[in-house]
Amino acid sequence: MATNQTPQNGNGGVKKAATLGVMTLAIMNIAAVVSLRGLPAEATYGLSSAFYYLFAAIVFLIPTSMVAAELASTFSDKQGGIFRWVGEAFGQRVGFVAIFMQWVESTIWFPTVLTFGAVSLAFIGTNEATDAAMASNKMFTLIVVLVIYWTATIISLKGLGWVGKVSKFGAMVGTIIPAALLIIFGVIYLASGGHNNMDMTQSFFPDLSNFNNLVLASSIFLFYAGMEMMGVHVMEVKNPTKNYPKAILVGSLATVAIFVLGTFALGLVIPAKDINLTQSLLVGFDNYFEYFKMSWAGPIMAVALAFGVLAGVLTWVSGPSRGIFTVGKAGYLPPFFQKTNKSGVQKNILMVQGGLVTILGLLFVVLPSVQSFYQILSQLTIILYLIMYMLMFAAAIRLRYKMPQANRPFAIGKKSNIWMWLIAGLGLCGSLLAFLLSFIMPSMFEGEISSGLWWGVLIGGAVIMVVIPFVIYANRKPSWKDPNSDFEPFHFEK
Repeated sequence: MATNQTPQNGNGGVKKAATLGVMTLAIMNIAAVVSLRGLPAEATYGLSSAFYYLFAAIVFLIPTSMVAAELASTFSDKQGGIFRWVGEAFGQRVGFVAIFMQWVESTIWFPTVLTFGAVSLAFIGTNEATDAAMASNKMFTLIVVLVIYWTATIISLKGLGWVGKVSKFGAMVGTIIPAALLIIFGVIYLASGGHNNMDMTQSFFPDLSNFNNLVLASSIFLFYAGMEMMGVHVMEVKNPTKNYPKAILVGSLATVAIFVLGTFALGLVIPAKDINLTQSLLVGFDNYFEYFKMSWAGPIMAVALAFGVLAGVLTWVSGPSRGIFTVGKAGYLPPFFQKTNKSGVQKNILMVQGGLVTILGLLFVVLPSVQSFYQILSQLTIILYLIMYMLMFAAAIRLRYKMPQANRPFAIGKKSNIWMWLIAGLGLCGSLLAFLLSFIMPSMFEGEISSGLWWGVLIGGAVIMVVIPFVIYANRKPSWKDPNSDFEPFHFEK
């Protein structure tokens, strides 16, 4: 998932002059999307992991980027983001569902990414066996999850200035530098005669008739989630009709290359049978450091990755919550959720969000292991986020017919709707496929998680989270609207 969220023009930011070049925007795309915590899940697939990365990029990453760019440019002077885009196509009720999904999925995502942060901190020691035992300790993980999250919340309450400084530094130290080192280590390891633990007899093309090859791999879609945030910069690009697609292509290819090479680098030093979803990234770094006689660097890398998690959480604590806060002030949330502190930060929404994260953290008491907790919440996050994406793709197609005369500075095919049908349709079908596969329990968890618990959490959680925004919308009152809200009405309300 993306760990950088730039305030968008459509959410109240100030529209900037066209100053971004192709390479600048491409680098921004990479920084927004690349995260290392999911590499172990794909490393279990060996060579075929490259197929999954490329497949997801073609049917999800590129369509998301292109569609979001058109929608962002069309409504660049109006607030609301995904709420505006979907609402203009299908009405306010469905638009509210879309932005609620964006907010609630990020809330559920926090415990999973923070679990990775807890594991990172567990590896600050020098004994791998002791560190691994600490990483598997439920109480240690729960305490770290809650401490890091509430630290991020306290920083967020101080305003975007603090968030921006910490997140920029953390993205460099905790993501970009470790990603580069992991790939470089892999290359040197092979070149110097290191033992290759990856099964090179595997085919690039997996056996797609086997559901087990698809289920866990469906989580790869979440690797590319957040690219819709980059669409808000389309109006800042020089000659966007030509340069934006170029930047997306360059950024997408670089992102895929980082994921593929990073996954391979991990698979080189850890046999597939020994890969653990929460611990293997740290174990992989430790193995490389031991090989290069740099064991002293292991704790440093663990702290760096943990700091990267804090930085990523910071941007997402303040980002989606700010979006739904803006929509709430327009009359879609009770006044309680519209309260701010002296810094203008949405304090009550952050407190409710923190309460939900704390409750989710207590699932450690129910689920049998840290790894199972990590996977089941990751799957629920994917399901909810993909609901939002499916609504976004459908809205893009619908708006071509509902608002045919709208000014589209960037359009996917200006002379006809064929390209929109192809690009958005591909993204919609890809999202639907990943959505359906996300409900199926991977074989690696059979015997560890009961099927009843798996289906109960995923189906029950998805249904409850979809119903909540409908209930809120149905009970809204005129008094909920903040008289100071400058949210512009939809085109069909004028």
